[in-house]
Amino acid sequence: MSILLLTFSTYSLAQITDAEKDSLYIQQVENHKNPDKVLHAEPLYIDLIRDLGARKGEKEWNLGLGLTDKLKFDSYEALIEYEWAPIDRLGLEVELPFTFYSPVNGTERDSVPSNLLNSIKVAVQWSFFVSEPMATSMALGYINEFELSEFRNFGKPFTKGNVYNPFFVIAKRWGNNFHSLIYTGPIIEQNFSTNKIHTTYDINTSFHYMITGTRNFIGIEFNKTFDHGDFDMTMRPQMRLGIADNLLIGIVAGIPVSRENERLSSFVRLIWEPGHHKK
Repeated sequence: MSILLLTFSTYSLAQITDAEKDSLYIQQVENHKNPDKVLHAEPLYIDLIRDLGARKGEKEWNLGLGLTDKLKFDSYEALIEYEWAPIDRLGLEVELPFTFYSPVNGTERDSVPSNLLNSIKVAVQWSFFVSEPMATSMALGYINEFELSEFRNFGKPFTKGNVYNPFFVIAKRWGNNFHSLIYTGPIIEQNFSTNKIHTTYDINTSFHYMITGTRNFIGIEFNKTFDHGDFDMTMRPQMRLGIADNLLIGIVAGIPVSRENERLSSFVRLIWEPGHHKK
């Protein structure tokens, strides 16, 4: 009986300690200072422009590396981005995404796309609703991509098109550990040489479990695209780990539901928050 009581007491203490850890960490993010901000788990592949409810002075560098099996060739992606909040609840971002291609299975090099700096990407995000009691945040944003020519024809022309992408985000934390998020909006591509417009619609949903008392999480993204009657979805299980107080790494796997265009993929995101200090 004494052993059972001791075991029960130890278990109860551990549960209380875990709950206190979660509560303290959430308070560190949300009640550190004004304005209000809710702790949300941000997806790693389709990431946000800045934290929802961003506070003035926040900033972050991201370095991303990815590999996708495109059946006849491999696609390597790399990106560098900088995001910051010049004022409360407003996030800005500049990103340079690169893509490099390598033929496989005897594919001729001429049939593989040319390496390129995809675009110069600029974005803005405004968190118009932040409620700590409801653990909910909402934001509107806009991404503009100036599409560039391939390296083999670089500068002929310099910009070959433009991508317009308004979007809406809603995120909810359920209790202390569970997080959900919806990121959706149209992607409108304009080709300058033909002046043709091509529109698709994205709905990205994500679910995460944040490990007690840390910024580490495990979760999954569902990246869905509707394109004139065609539907594609890629599932992206993922995890984020804290390496240091201001350095995080995110690891993502990509599993397409239909393999008509690609097979498996992987992606790694390194996140550095200069000026971030644990309180």
